[in-house]
Amino acid sequence: MSTDDERHELLEQRYGKGKAPEGVRWNDQIAGMLRHRSVRAYLPDPLPEGTLETLVAAAQSASTSSNLHQWSVVAVTDPELKAEIAATTRMHSVDRGNPQINEAPLLLLWVADLSRSHAIATEAGDSGDVLEQLDTFLVAATDAALAAQNATVAAESLGLGTVYIGAARNKARELAEMIGLPPLSFVSFGLVVGVPDPERPARIRPRPAQELVLHRERYDTSAWREAADDYEEEFRTFREDVGLGHKTWRESVLMVSSGVEAMDGRQNLGETVRARGFLAG
Repeated sequence: MSTDDERHELLEQRYGKGKAPEGVRWNDQIAGMLRHRSVRAYLPDPLPEGTLETLVAAAQSASTSSNLHQWSVVAVTDPELKAEIAATTRMHSVDRGNPQINEAPLLLLWVADLSRSHAIATEAGDSGDVLEQLDTFLVAATDAALAAQNATVAAESLGLGTVYIGAARNKARELAEMIGLPPLSFVSFGLVVGVPDPERPARIRPRPAQELVLHRERYDTSAWREAADDYEEEFRTFREDVGLGHKTWRESVLMVSSGVEAMDGRQNLGETVRARGFLAG
């Protein structure tokens, strides 16, 4: 269990000095979650035996809608395939690759997967047309995210580092073909897992005050503005400390909200998921 000083320091790292919420309850599991950070520098060390199975066990312990298990995960360890995936998921809009995919020993590709449900339905003589509806697609993608986050928490509890790869959707069609996905399945995102490089440590990225995201009883359309203003200082300081260029938080939001060129191919995702059998209805 963390000491009071350690709790205080951890909350300040997450929210900024003097900005942590009051009354946060504490245990080792909560402390571990608050220590989360995106790790982008890894040692080439292989993972201990049983790590993958442990992460999948944690993932399968996440909630899953109606106990249908409409997700899958593809574990990629082959260096040549990881290199091909890294090249495919390159962020051209910011001229940035994903070297962490090559550095870390394991890449997990989390799949929204209705292919099993479709096979069961059609083998029983049913059309399975419900699987083409928006809600079913959303359920599969949500199940994959819940499973992946459980795996992330488990990995970090073992002293490993992780970072999500949203760029797996940049060329979703090509990636699906690369790993042999069946129809009615697609990669929602990737997750790199490995041993963090202590010579290139990751830092906890500060979060805005809870008022940015927390609403009580009714949605408040104005409370977030003050929290956003307060967050700019922490956002700027973090970027300066880790050697990133000057950018405000609002500018970051604008960068991904204005202009499809910043989407690096994800603007074609609707076409891709329909081609893979989703959202036909």
